[in-house]
Amino acid sequence: MRENSFKNFIRTTFGSGSPIPFIISGNVALFFLIYLFDILFELKIISIPLFQWTVDQLSLPTNFQAFIQQPWSLVTYNFLYTGLFNVAFDCLWLYWLGNIFFNFLNKRQFLFIYIFSGLLAGVIFLIFSHLALFSDLPNPYLNTGSITIAAILASIATLVPKYELRLLLFGNVKLKTIAIVYFAIQFLFFILTNKPAAISYFCAVIFGMGYTYALQSGMDWSNIFKKKDKKRSKLKVVVGHGERPMQQHRYDLPNQDQIDQILDKISLSGYDSLSSHEKEILFKASNNNKIDG
Repeated sequence: MRENSFKNFIRTTFGSGSPIPFIISGNVALFFLIYLFDILFELKIISIPLFQWTVDQLSLPTNFQAFIQQPWSLVTYNFLYTGLFNVAFDCLWLYWLGNIFFNFLNKRQFLFIYIFSGLLAGVIFLIFSHLALFSDLPNPYLNTGSITIAAILASIATLVPKYELRLLLFGNVKLKTIAIVYFAIQFLFFILTNKPAAISYFCAVIFGMGYTYALQSGMDWSNIFKKKDKKRSKLKVVVGHGERPMQQHRYDLPNQDQIDQILDKISLSGYDSLSSHEKEILFKASNNNKIDG
């Protein structure tokens, strides 16, 4: 019985099509792997300190010459954690934000923000690490997924700033407020420990916001991931006697004020209080806004 429940859980979790379970599993698996290396070394089962070697190889270094020898670190730094609290907190954040994100946008858009914010932050970190102002760094490397999570949060908070979450001890709190507090705490932490990382963090937040603003204006940057269907362009559909069918622009997004008003009404009176027109708007926000999903 327990085995069937476990199989159902795995099937449901990883068969949903969401990339979040895979990202979280990768983060957690890598975290336990490096500490398994540390335990084996402490018990003298292995003679090579694989923990430190793995951290060094997967972290993004400040030295550009070192980076040339391990270019993969531009990607792997985003999945590496050395603190239990950090990996647990960020995985929970990613899970919560993902659920909100996929109510309005799609997997391709999520992956675009996640991947490119990480690459952008990594490049900026490498550039600013070489400035004389940041020559003496207490942490001569970067390894955290907090930067890409910030980009995801900035993107969805820009799209639906009045979306509310119920927090223990605080009650209903708007997503915009949560984002501001979260950004402030994280940015202050990086300022105190790793200034180039703080600049990278700030740029990732701007990138997330910029993506949503561009999307609202009709530009979906994630279309670079979209495969063009050549056969589809040859297809012609004739409706009526030469009449042109009405088409909805594929980049149309619902009016922001309407979304905010509907979310406020749901938080006060529940979903059943919505009119059929308001439910239709919310439906479009969670489905039609999944652009080319």
